[in-house]
Formats: sequence, structure tokens, C-alpha cells
Amino acid sequence: MTTEYLGVKQVAERLGITQGALLSLRLPEPDALIGRTRGWLPSTIDEWNANRPGRGVGGGRPRKHKTDE
Repeated sequence: MTTEYLGVKQVAERLGITQGALLSLRLPEPDALIGRTRGWLPSTIDEWNANRPGRGVGGGRPRKHKTDE
């Protein structure tokens, strides 16, 4: 039985984003390395994606609060 790994291009496709956008994300450790090429099992990427924080979590500038004067 052959194990198939996802490369960067396939990970981006699976997540529905561009490869450029993928570069800004901190991916999990690869399941395999072939030379300098990283490979992930589909289950690794799915689990990582399900557990990563959503947009706007813990970041950005605090909102200005209007005060009644």
C-alpha cells in the first residue's frame, strides 16, 4: 500500500487558498521530508485546520470606545 502525502500546492488547494496565502500560515511539522520537500498526510492538515484559531482571534488593535461626555 502506498501512502500519499500532500505538497504545499495540494495543501493550499485543500484549504481553498493560494500558495502565497499559505506561506503566511504556520503549518504543522511535516509527516515526511524528501530532500527539502515537505509532505503532510491529509489527516494531519485536516486536524491542524480544524484546531487553528479563526480570523481576528487575539490580534489586532483594540477598538476605540466611545465615551458619553
